[in-house]
Amino acid sequence: MILDDSVLSYTERLTFALRQLYSRSGYQPYRMSKFEEYDLYSRNKDFLISDQVITFTDTSGRLMALKPDVTLSIIKNHPDGGTHKLYYNENVYRVSKGTGSYKEIPQCGVECIGAVDSALIGECLTLAVRSLMQISPDYILDVSSLDILTALVDNITDSKRVRDGIVACAAQKNAHGVLALCEENEIDPALAQSLLQLMSLSGAPQSVMSRIAQLCRQAGCEAYAEELQQALRALNEAEPDARVRVDFSVVSDLSYYNGVIFKGFVNGVPDSVLSGGRYDRLMRRMKRKSNAVGFALYLDMLERADEISADTSRGDMLNIALPKGRLGETVYEMFEKAGYGCPA
Repeated sequence: MILDDSVLSYTERLTFALRQLYSRSGYQPYRMSKFEEYDLYSRNKDFLISDQVITFTDTSGRLMALKPDVTLSIIKNHPDGGTHKLYYNENVYRVSKGTGSYKEIPQCGVECIGAVDSALIGECLTLAVRSLMQISPDYILDVSSLDILTALVDNITDSKRVRDGIVACAAQKNAHGVLALCEENEIDPALAQSLLQLMSLSGAPQSVMSRIAQLCRQAGCEAYAEELQQALRALNEAEPDARVRVDFSVVSDLSYYNGVIFKGFVNGVPDSVLSGGRYDRLMRRMKRKSNAVGFALYLDMLERADEISADTSRGDMLNIALPKGRLGETVYEMFEKAGYGCPA
């Protein structure tokens, strides 16, 4: 668990413990400048959590940005060839959803770039679990596969608009929304049955993977189920008591992510504190042939983590979907003023 050193703050102790964990697992530290050329981020704005980037012009006339992301910098500075296992502890600069002002956000994470296979994905899942365990014994890692989800969606429609709408419904477990989209676009609802069954599955890997494999056989995407199964098996071998749930409401941007993706939660924090997965599509957009998998741990979400009690249950958590735009920003601000952490 976290080092007991009264001189250090909670975040400092946690960061030190995470660095030890990643280093002992064979990952090398990655250091980046606070500044990158703005072009790196402008070309990938929709990958960023916020598209508002702090910019300035340096003495040579180049437009520079105060870094809002680490992954893009790692990809930029590690060309194809070999497998790179890296970890980082950096501050990024983003706009707060609650206040609309810029925040300096501490972040830790790992990135694996190169020949990514099920074993390496399982290793990444294991490090994600062990990272959550450093925070609290009352955690859960939600895992899904975008490849499985999109394969079943592609059996329903080849329209990108409808496809995106169905994926959005899957993220909300909105079966009625899927059927409504089918009706609006004159699609036989029977085609959506496999997807609806997938959306209804949620539980420990041993209780749901056989059904997922069956649905994948019916859809002709057995390889995707096998990748997920092997990755979860590698995690189970490393951490047999890991608190893991397979849940296909875990969804990421299809323009960048693919394959196994995941989110981590700890009791007492109202949103995911860890997020990751495969991002081969991002690598292709940045003209890289290698594959990649990794995750980020959002340390700003853990400001009250030292108050998390080990005997509380995850049932005390409350996840609320808030509207976008000014109304959503107002609600975020109200939560923050009331003492509830909100993601930046």
